[in-house]
Amino acid sequence: MIEITAEVLRILNYAGVFVFALSGGAVAIRHNMDLFGVMVIGLITAVGGGTLRDILLNLPVFWLADSTSLIPAALGSLCAFALGAPLPVKRVMLWADALGLAVFAVLGTVSALKIGSSPVIAIVMGTITATAGGLLRDIVCNEPPILLKDEIYATAALLGAIVYVGCLQVPVLQELAEVLGVLAAFSTRLLAIQWHITLPRARQSLD
Repeated sequence: MIEITAEVLRILNYAGVFVFALSGGAVAIRHNMDLFGVMVIGLITAVGGGTLRDILLNLPVFWLADSTSLIPAALGSLCAFALGAPLPVKRVMLWADALGLAVFAVLGTVSALKIGSSPVIAIVMGTITATAGGLLRDIVCNEPPILLKDEIYATAALLGAIVYVGCLQVPVLQELAEVLGVLAAFSTRLLAIQWHITLPRARQSLD
């Protein structure tokens, strides 16, 4: 069912690792961390989601099986350290995080489908891959986890994974499935940021 090549998978993985490391590094800069702290937070953000996915799927952890995945993580962290001060750090973090979210939503879904997981499990794995790194980043940096706020975050990843799986069922869209999945998650997240769109909250008790 999946026509995506190993080379495309590798490129997607490197891209996701890089932009997530950039977003993690940007958060570390906001907390006035030194270069080592920026590198650590960038690495946690970059590989956290994929690590959890591989453990749950009983697969070799991707960065242990292919240590070259750590290179874009290091480069993303270094770029954040070098560019974070003169650039609007929050804006850089939000855009990089949105792109990483979108890429890893599709990548995690692909990984699960390739080993024969059902579409539902694959969508769940895509969502976990996209969001777990950011969750770990926020916990380590002692920030309220964005995953647990009312922002459109995990929902965007979920939508991207669903769009990817849905496109695979339509022959004319199969070759564009990865691109459409990434665009769906990325655009949803950016629109939510731009227009302050949030999920509804539960009503507070009147007691």
